[in-house]
Amino acid sequence: MARTMTVDSKPIRLTQFSHGGGCGCKIAPGLLQEILARAPQGIVPPELLVGTETSDDAAVYRLNDYQALVATTDFFTPIVDDPYDFGRIAATNALSDIYAMGGTPIMALALVGMPIAQLPPEVIGRVLEGGAAVCREAGIPIAGGHSIDVLEPIYGLVGLGLVHPQRVRRNADAQAGDVLVLGKPLGVGILSAALKKGILDAAGYADMLRYTTQLNRVGIALGALDGVHAMTDVTGFGLAGHLLEVCRGSGLSAQVNLAQVPVIEVAAKFAAEGVVTGASARNWAAYGAYGADVAWAPGAPEWQRHLLTDPQTSGGLLVSCSPDALASVLDAFQQAGFAEAAAIGGMQARAQGQGNQLVCR
Repeated sequence: MARTMTVDSKPIRLTQFSHGGGCGCKIAPGLLQEILARAPQGIVPPELLVGTETSDDAAVYRLNDYQALVATTDFFTPIVDDPYDFGRIAATNALSDIYAMGGTPIMALALVGMPIAQLPPEVIGRVLEGGAAVCREAGIPIAGGHSIDVLEPIYGLVGLGLVHPQRVRRNADAQAGDVLVLGKPLGVGILSAALKKGILDAAGYADMLRYTTQLNRVGIALGALDGVHAMTDVTGFGLAGHLLEVCRGSGLSAQVNLAQVPVIEVAAKFAAEGVVTGASARNWAAYGAYGADVAWAPGAPEWQRHLLTDPQTSGGLLVSCSPDALASVLDAFQQAGFAEAAAIGGMQARAQGQGNQLVCR
């Protein structure tokens, strides 16, 4: 069974405080686009190599000819009940954005919001311990932060890193003919739904932790490969949503071979039984807001669509690389412990008059 923390003989279940857990609580992509469209355009200095224009994973600011600062922030409500595990997952997810740009983290700041009247200090302390453990694993300090008293528990990080300006890997630089590689299997959101329903066993919980706390630092090695053109991490908008961002930014279409997409076995079983997140349906409904159609394979089962739209918390890196670089990309994943990384499709030029499109077959 999934772990909880007991204080004064009373079990503390963090998920009871949250209306949606992990990256599943992100604002739906269509609504987010509408909100951001109303925001006034800010200052865009020439040193800002990556800003908000392509919905990329982090901002990148050029410091000099050899260094650029990678800056990101990510936080969410509990996806698990154990406070230490919650802290680990949230910190791993936040640092993933730096790795997705090809960067190396250098330090972090903690973002903490807790219902002080309902959670004892020892529970909150365990959340912070979990985040600190991941940062130690990444080789960086938590150098400060900010905390507030709120109704739902919230934890995450501001992550700062460095990358060579010529090694920045954006989500908008995919090329026609590229191969797509996914680093982690899909299904974390479905496992979180099973957890909230009380039907996730100890083995399923162990799978969930294994994937959500695996740092994506392979992104540093991938960013150094010349054949890697674009990179992003798959999080709250699901594989389909984040791949559509690559399509939109790169002016291309993508094709995904459903049989080649790695999935968590128990998550596929739950999906076939109808155990899915509400965010999955919101993601599917919102993809049209990108001006992009998803051409779904005729006869493909509904559970496969739920996996492609499943919000991933601390999901895998999605890499667009030249065919010549595919072997090196897969080798980098394997050497870093991502045994289930797989080529799942490719990028292609859009047909005349075609919008940004994702074809699933």
